[in-house]
Amino acid sequence: MKEIYRILDANFNRAREALRVAEDCGRFVLNDPAVTAMAKNSRSDLREIFDTMPIKEMVVSRDAPGDVGTELSSPSELARDDITDVVTAACKRLTEALRTLEEYSKFVSPEHTQRFERIRYDSYTLEQRLLGRLWGGRAMADVGLYLLVSSKIVASQHASVLQTVRAAIAGGVEVVQLREKPSDTCDAVTLALAAELRELTDEMGKRLIINDRPDIAAIVGADGVHLGQHDLPIAEARRLLRPGAIVGRSTHNIAQAQTAVQEGADYIALGPVFETDTKDAGPIAGLELLKQASADPIVNTLPLVAIGGINASNAAQVVDAGVSCLAICGAICNAPDPKTAAREIREQIK
Repeated sequence: MKEIYRILDANFNRAREALRVAEDCGRFVLNDPAVTAMAKNSRSDLREIFDTMPIKEMVVSRDAPGDVGTELSSPSELARDDITDVVTAACKRLTEALRTLEEYSKFVSPEHTQRFERIRYDSYTLEQRLLGRLWGGRAMADVGLYLLVSSKIVASQHASVLQTVRAAIAGGVEVVQLREKPSDTCDAVTLALAAELRELTDEMGKRLIINDRPDIAAIVGADGVHLGQHDLPIAEARRLLRPGAIVGRSTHNIAQAQTAVQEGADYIALGPVFETDTKDAGPIAGLELLKQASADPIVNTLPLVAIGGINASNAAQVVDAGVSCLAICGAICNAPDPKTAAREIREQIK
């Protein structure tokens, strides 16, 4: 049994160490209470199981100097380019260790087998949450100009959505969100337009977000989805999206923004900052909300996007309030020249 005790001891250590890496990322890098709690709870569960095991026999059986595995390593083990690499390696190490504990427990302590299995499945969710936050946040971190477009608004200028988006991207737009309401158009038309925009944004090297519709985002291969306060929960939307897809959430106060962080959003939209005819988003939040969000230690861990009534004349005020990503609709879509309008706003962001 000495060999089995060595295996159990080594994999308990591996699993707890990996969970500590994940917990520290959730706590100090992402400032994500949910991720931190998930890792901490799994560590606690492992500790409870460990305390029921023959600890003395496991520790006595430990033989670090005589372990042939300590001298073996691959080049990839010594290379980590960024935090994502660190977390990915830790999560893989965690699930491998838990699988080993689960298998050997079947004849050493079968009463714990199902518990190891549950912790392993929880670890897959932890990995998804951690990497999703890291990938999504990185994708939006440097975005400055974010275009909201709908066929209804563009039609008022007698232009096509594709013409408007192409011109806006030429003027400096980096992310395009298609915002089609069911009351304005049917699903088939929305799907066709989303597919055309996917081709255009791919061609021009920009990201495409679909408003409210993770199903359509998944079908056309969009980069992500944007959800309002009354739309699907973020976790449920992710079930339909490809790994690493971006999920944003609209918020109108600090409490909602903090909740969005805890739910696993990749970016937070804040507003409406000014009066707007584009969407009924409730009372004006004003620049004060932007200042509060940019100073909040939980909220400011995510990329922040200001939205609502922003144009070339007030964009500088938004940036001065602490938010440098601006979501624009009417000021570009209603402009006679969307390219020039986008460029003028982009200059204010710079």
